[in-house]
Amino acid sequence: MPFSIIVIFNWPQGLHKMTTRRTFLLQALSSGALLLRPSDGWSLTRETYNTFDFHSHPGLFIAKGSTRYGGDEGVAKTVNEMNEGHLAGAFFSLVADAPIIKTGPDGISPNGSYAVGEAWKEYKRQLSILKDFIGKLPVTFAVTAADLEKGLRQKRVAAYIGIEGGDFLEGRSDRLDEMHADGVRSVQLVHYHPNELGNLQTEAPQIVRKMNKLKMLIDVAHAAESTVKTVTDITDSPIILSHSILQVDSKRPLAKRAISTSHAKLIAATRGVIGAWPSGYNTSLDDFIDNTKRLIDVVGIDHVGLGTDMDGNFKPVISSYREIPAWTDALSKKGFTKDEVVKITSGNAARVLKATIG
Repeated sequence: MPFSIIVIFNWPQGLHKMTTRRTFLLQALSSGALLLRPSDGWSLTRETYNTFDFHSHPGLFIAKGSTRYGGDEGVAKTVNEMNEGHLAGAFFSLVADAPIIKTGPDGISPNGSYAVGEAWKEYKRQLSILKDFIGKLPVTFAVTAADLEKGLRQKRVAAYIGIEGGDFLEGRSDRLDEMHADGVRSVQLVHYHPNELGNLQTEAPQIVRKMNKLKMLIDVAHAAESTVKTVTDITDSPIILSHSILQVDSKRPLAKRAISTSHAKLIAATRGVIGAWPSGYNTSLDDFIDNTKRLIDVVGIDHVGLGTDMDGNFKPVISSYREIPAWTDALSKKGFTKDEVVKITSGNAARVLKATIG
């Protein structure tokens, strides 16, 4: 889809001919001198479907200073591609254990632990970076289900804040109050570093109940099936598994991150949603479509969405939001009706957001 770039040559104060490309991009976006939008517009009824992404890391904004960080332009590039790909909304995910994990030839593994208080400081650091980007880029800061519709009216992605891993809490449920006030609307209990929530020890049941009370969405991605079972026994709200896929072959890359049919059915039993994950576990886009269909066959059309893990995924078969229309086209070609594709792309997400965060 073509993308319009409209430059208004009424330069913002402080923006001059010697400015860097990065400074120009961010200052212009902030001032309104640079408007980026899909040239043929958005519509709730168009055949190109508006999509919700349960899990994303635009430009890997949290990894500032690392070799994987895309910089300000990397974040802006991904956000612009979100708009191009008709993304209605997404969870922009902080990563709780980012400083204490490492990437190796066999994937990601723990690489140390936080000292007392360090995890909370890291939360504040990452949150500050993300909110800075949200204030500068063409997104709508979202904290309620209604903000999804607001973003569509504004032709901007609704940016919800999520957290990948409960390490930031350091076992303290009272910190959820401050996170909620900060605009956080989803917490994934575990990531790669073990924490109190992963084993559901001590305060973890209290944290699940408090998230229900605060109207925060519980994400059980990366959690073992036993942990998920315990959460489903406690929660009185729908939960999500933001990014995974059904087990097919134990020898595939990332096979440990794929889930069993019984695991998947636990999510559906809460009226929740699983974000189909286009990672390197899939051999191609076609294989991902087949795996998405297999997941739907197991849990039903009302319980599957999309969780791209964009800019943080391993050998993804969808590597840009510009490719999302190809995914929706492929779903239609697999025999899904228009109403069914709407459920998969955004309808199921909208329902769960309304039922949880309100």
